[in-house]
Amino acid sequence: MSDNEHEAKMARPRMASGALFFDEQGRVMMLEPTYKDYWEIPGGYVEAGESPLQACVREVREELGIAPEIGRLLAVDWAPSPAEGDKVLYLFDGGVLSTELRGEIQLQATEIRAYDFHPLDAVVGLTIPRLARRITAAAAARTEGRMAYLENGRAS
Repeated sequence: MSDNEHEAKMARPRMASGALFFDEQGRVMMLEPTYKDYWEIPGGYVEAGESPLQACVREVREELGIAPEIGRLLAVDWAPSPAEGDKVLYLFDGGVLSTELRGEIQLQATEIRAYDFHPLDAVVGLTIPRLARRITAAAAARTEGRMAYLENGRAS
């Protein structure tokens, strides 16, 4: 196989990165985007030359207007999509957001309509199934002190 043929077959997934934030009751932060019909977590696409962790920090700062310390990697999810192309999604531990930090949140008004904290079992009713599975798996990994490898939101 020539280098060109080999290169044509190499995966070129888009990468995205996000954070799970919790309140003192263990509820997870969800954002209501202005441009989607389902709730999301803070995060977005990784830009060229940027690590997944750097992208997570940047996206949180852009969307929420705060810069909390982002913790360890909780989950990596391979998400194939015929329409959008394959994605590799990284989910980091944002930890518990203090009342003080929550008071400093300034939503990126053009993209985020609102935010709220929701019990984990309510997430499935707020977002698409694949993201709900990813959030649930990452929250379990956080509780159990491990990292989850997922495919389409499911442990493999």
